[in-house]
Amino acid sequence: MLIGLVVVGSAFAAGYSFGERSVPVLLPSRVGDSLPPDIDVSPLWKAWRILDEKFISTGTSTKAANNEEKLWGAIGGVAGAYDDPYTAFFPPADKEIFDSQISGNFSGVGMEIGIKDGLLTVIAPLKNTPAERAGIKTGDHILQIDNKATNGLPVDRAVQLIRGPEGSTVSLTILRDGAEEPFEVAITRANIQIPTIDTKLRDDGVFVISLYSFTGNSPDLFRNALREFILSNSDKLIVDLRGNPGGYLEAAVEMASWFLPQGRVVVTEDYGGKEKNRDCNREKNPSLSPCGKKKTHAATLRDTT
Repeated sequence: MLIGLVVVGSAFAAGYSFGERSVPVLLPSRVGDSLPPDIDVSPLWKAWRILDEKFISTGTSTKAANNEEKLWGAIGGVAGAYDDPYTAFFPPADKEIFDSQISGNFSGVGMEIGIKDGLLTVIAPLKNTPAERAGIKTGDHILQIDNKATNGLPVDRAVQLIRGPEGSTVSLTILRDGAEEPFEVAITRANIQIPTIDTKLRDDGVFVISLYSFTGNSPDLFRNALREFILSNSDKLIVDLRGNPGGYLEAAVEMASWFLPQGRVVVTEDYGGKEKNRDCNREKNPSLSPCGKKKTHAATLRDTT
């Protein structure tokens, strides 16, 4: 699904850019035939004019939005109307944050966050990051960021508040299941290298591949991990996905296809009748797959909800 720049569905979708030109006011006529004929957009422009005429900033916590910010806000409202936790609109600055989360590094505390039951919630702290070392746990609710309440705060804005210069400190007010009262945690920001994969041959002969995210380079790293498994002479494999917040659908498809016969469908993208459904599968060299080399006992560990 594409709206404006980026919309995130159950898989991450690529977006497109409006370029460098400014967009002062998007008039209905410029939308053209893309607008349903039975939609009256005059309330939008009426609200736009009223806000332009009447809005007064009440202090440093509020400011008048420029036209481009209002446009992004309007598109965000359209995406939000679907009330789907996996659908969101990213303006350009937020898209940069999104891209860095799943493919690069950044200065922050190292945790994935989202909205759960109406509260800003930690999806998973990344391994060996300031958040993990500070004791942040999956399922923690973040009530305040540097004394700013998170009630109604969009995830992208929360990410901006939590990130900051390396060496600076951010204070989080945490509500944890089982705790009697909220408590504060001060975390020193650092340069975060997003961890992707770990391997370990346990004393009981079980080979464990721990996958922390589905990033752009995950398939190559996973292929190397499978080679390690083959060379270990173990016939027992665990793929540990606990705490994995997700990532690129294409990466997940490519990794899953190592364990399936060639040509087998890994996932079907269902477009709800608006487009033809698409089956995703990948061909792999069976000689490199543990399933093609020998009889393998495999299991996957994942979080339950």
